[in-house]
Amino acid sequence: MRLSIPASAFVAAIVGFGGTLALIIAAANSLGATQEQTASWVTAICLAMAVETGWLSWRTRMPVITAWSTPGAALIAATSGFSMEEAVGAFLVTALLLVATGLVRPLTQLIARIPASVASGMLAGIVVTFVIGAFRAIPADPLLILPLIALFFVARLFNPALSVLAVLIAGGIAAVALGRVGSLPAPELSTLSLTVPHFTVAGVIGLAIPLYLVTMASQNLSGLAVLKAAGYEPDAGPLIAGTGFVSLLTAPFNAHTTNLAAISAAICTGPDTHPDPEKRWLTGPFYALAYLVFAIFGASLVAIFAVLPPSLIALVAGLALMAPLANALSISLAAEADRTAAVTAFAVTASGLTLFGIGGAFWGLVAGILVTGLDRIKRK
Repeated sequence: MRLSIPASAFVAAIVGFGGTLALIIAAANSLGATQEQTASWVTAICLAMAVETGWLSWRTRMPVITAWSTPGAALIAATSGFSMEEAVGAFLVTALLLVATGLVRPLTQLIARIPASVASGMLAGIVVTFVIGAFRAIPADPLLILPLIALFFVARLFNPALSVLAVLIAGGIAAVALGRVGSLPAPELSTLSLTVPHFTVAGVIGLAIPLYLVTMASQNLSGLAVLKAAGYEPDAGPLIAGTGFVSLLTAPFNAHTTNLAAISAAICTGPDTHPDPEKRWLTGPFYALAYLVFAIFGASLVAIFAVLPPSLIALVAGLALMAPLANALSISLAAEADRTAAVTAFAVTASGLTLFGIGGAFWGLVAGILVTGLDRIKRK
């Protein structure tokens, strides 16, 4: 045991939680969730990550780090017209699809066959709205927002992983100092709130399937790649099925999908964590402990976010997605032959197109795949 093991685990947990909690808040707001439902969402998803990471790391003796689906939260926040009950129904369907993918190997291979350029174009179309929203927040409160944007771009020169967290902490302090925040809420312990799911065709096609696809294409496959790059040979099936099963249990408590982490995992899988790869799995229990603490105080954290200025929440959510946007755009445009298809997927998704009650992410993916097919027919 080295100090670097718990240090790496706690840094990964804090970066993952603090840097993207604003997206969960935005997603919950788009569904019309109450503060109690939002607190339950945060509590349940943190419990899911604690259980998954602790169990899978111990079982496999690998640093299997899980996270909530950040692109999935952005997708939910960018989708309109769904209630919390419909969303819970969609979360259950997504979880079942993940379990099936883990148990039926050809499904994993089928998802992997979706062109990376098209999947990345769809993902870029989802998150670009939030990145633009970060800068649109400037006119609402330039005295608060402009210095925080400057802080972000300076901080990322020294530590990109902590730059968003620095903005969140500094923004909270500045908002209190400038009188943008009323009285702070009293501390309270978290509780879980059960929501009866409502299944609809529009919810399955417009929310569940896109959530499943972005979770697989941009999270689970990336998480497996991080483990392989660190020298491990993970068995993808049990890991994906395991996260899907836990997501199935937490979905009724308003929590969306959990999955294999990529960025957080990269912090825990390298030689800086421990020179011996066989010892790095010990980061899993410490990471799980951190998220157990977050789960206990999830209600208080959500209450604090509720009193922060909306412009600050929009800023943090947008800045947290700048790196995923840059990565998605670079992948989508890397293959010259697929650029038209990727741009089509990006444009359709970003347009917010809704047909038959189904949102733009699904249609963006469909359009990108159709254009890819036409281009390949022509090349033949």
